[in-house]
Amino acid sequence: MAEWLYEFGIGEERAILVEEGRICAARIDWGEALRAGLVIEGQLVARKGKRGTVRLSDGTEVLVDQLPGDTTQGARLIVRITRAPIAERGRTKLAQARPALDSEPRPAPSLLEALRDAGETVRELRITDHDFSDAGWHELLEQALSQTVDFPGGLLTISPTPAMTLIDVDGALPGPALALAAIPAIADALRRFDISGSVGIDFPTLADKRDRQAADAALADALGDWRRERTAMNGFGFVQLVSRLERPSFIQRMARPAPAAVRMLLRQAERVTEPGALLLTAHPAVHAAMKREWEEELARRTGREIRWYDDAGLALTGGFAQAIAP
Repeated sequence: MAEWLYEFGIGEERAILVEEGRICAARIDWGEALRAGLVIEGQLVARKGKRGTVRLSDGTEVLVDQLPGDTTQGARLIVRITRAPIAERGRTKLAQARPALDSEPRPAPSLLEALRDAGETVRELRITDHDFSDAGWHELLEQALSQTVDFPGGLLTISPTPAMTLIDVDGALPGPALALAAIPAIADALRRFDISGSVGIDFPTLADKRDRQAADAALADALGDWRRERTAMNGFGFVQLVSRLERPSFIQRMARPAPAAVRMLLRQAERVTEPGALLLTAHPAVHAAMKREWEEELARRTGREIRWYDDAGLALTGGFAQAIAP
């Protein structure tokens, strides 16, 4: 039976859905205030039709849709965030919102609250428990960082772009066989990496209409009752999936390697069992990404002195934590 497991880390909440000892879905939350479910007041600073821009008290701007006809520019209104900001190379997509005129401002639910509000049963773990590791947490992160997933006969390359997440299918099998072999891996990756929004899948070109229809049927079966729209495969082997986008996927999170790496280092540091001070060895960019309140929380949780050694020769994700003599 599938079960959600949850860790409350420093700078990050983590949850995995485990079935038969393996992660079949996962979620992470980096604790940003501006995320789906937040209800907040702002000022409408621009409007065009039913869409506009709301400026919050800290100066952050949010795109808003479905504005009432009598809401004029300059008015103050309460909105509910429907999609968190999405960081991309060189820019950040603004958060999206809708009016919540009959609601009171309130913070967004935590990851744990969101799962339970959705009716899920969640088991909270201690940070030193091994359930995440046993289910393949480290392998999941490695795949998200490399943006690649192996499957029998081929490889998926998953690339976040401003328009959509693209999944490229490559391998040595004949086209029809490669497409069918890739489909279980694609459906698995969508759930494991929490990918939503617009997704483009570039299968090998299948000239025969019957091969394309077989691939379409296999994809529909693999996705099951997962709520998303999709196109039929075109003559170039391209399929598009569309679903509601609320938050960054694992792939998008890991595309920001320093913020991801510092959270990985924090989790590792919390799990050190040997006595002594904690020495964190990491690339300088990872050290720079460490917030003071996170380091203070690490010291509080572990009861240890925290020391650093910056090593520019390390990969961003190559940092490690160890106990040393005080």
